Parts: sequence; structure tokens; C-alpha cells
Amino acid sequence: MKNTFKNTKLIIALFFLALSLSLSSCRHNDDNEKDDLPQEELSDVLLKVTDQATGVPVTYDYQVNSTSNPNIKLIDGHTYNVEVMFKNGAEDATQEIKEAVNEHFLVYNFPNSDITLTRTDSSDFTRGDGNRVGIKTKWVVNTAVKNTAAPAQLVLTLFHEPVTVSEASSVSGNGVIYGTHTGGETDAQANYNITY
Repeated sequence: MKNTFKNTKLIIALFFLALSLSLSSCRHNDDNEKDDLPQEELSDVLLKVTDQATGVPVTYDYQVNSTSNPNIKLIDGHTYNVEVMFKNGAEDATQEIKEAVNEHFLVYNFPNSDITLTRTDSSDFTRGDGNRVGIKTKWVVNTAVKNTAAPAQLVLTLFHEPVTVSEASSVSGNGVIYGTHTGGETDAQANYNITY
């Protein structure tokens, strides 16, 4: 009888230990998801592009899982102020990046375009390592479309928890990539056609 009682006590103690470990594990995962901005939760990646010559903003809306890309019209020799916004339906999801700024970084890839990009983020979107996330940028358009026989695009990628990041640029094929990273995962990728 004593052994049965001890075994029952032991089983109950092990059950409560397993339950408490399970609950604390769930709580830890919920905290991580709060800082994450997975692509499944995004409906739109918007670019607000303002020509400095006119001051008129135009918003280009990349809809996640769409079969077509927005056409960004750029004029050679013009300078543009550009702001990225992330949405989940009507909700502005950009705030989640601000709240977890050290965990995010944007990379801009311009295949077949000659565009000089400078990050102009405020301190709200500057990481602890001094690199700006890239929510706000300035584009100087040297040549919007370098080779008219090929498509010109912007491939914009938001990385989550990269190990290292840099604002440095590198030549890639017929264009330039602004921003480098190692490690991490893709939170969102948006494609835009560039026209002139």
C-alpha cells in the first residue's frame, strides 16, 4: 500500500513538473512572436515615393501573394524621398519593427537600375549597432532602366534577427544591392517594377 501511495505521488509530481515546463515554454514562444513580423501576417508592403522636385507623394502597394507587381515610375536625374510601410489589413504593422528595431533590417536590390540610395531613418529606426533599418531612404535616380530589353525592378527584403548587418552597397549584375546581412530569416519580400 505504501509503494502504491509513493508511486501515485511520484506520478502526480512528474505530471505537474511537465505541465509547468510546458507552460513556461509556451510563454517564451509567445514573447518571440510579439517581436516577429512574419510574412503570413502581412497583407501589403507600401512605398510612399515623393519626388523632391514636385513634393507630390505617390504610394505603390505591393499586395502579398499578388500575381502582379506595382510599377514605380521614376525620372532620370530626379531625387525621391521614400518611406516603407507594412500593413496587416487596415492595421499599420510598421510599429512592430519600431518596437523591435534591433531585430530587423531592410535590403534594397535594384537589378538593371542605377540608383544611389541613402538611408535617412531617424533614431526610432536605427539599430543599437548604429545601422539604420531602411524604413526611410533617399533615392537619386541616375538611370531608372539601364537596359530597356530587360525588366528593371526593386526587390525589397525585410530580414528578422540577422546576425550581422551593414548599410554598405555592392554591385550585383547590372544593378546595385544596398545593405548586406548574415543569418536571420525573411519576414517579407516585395517586388516592384521600375519604369521611366
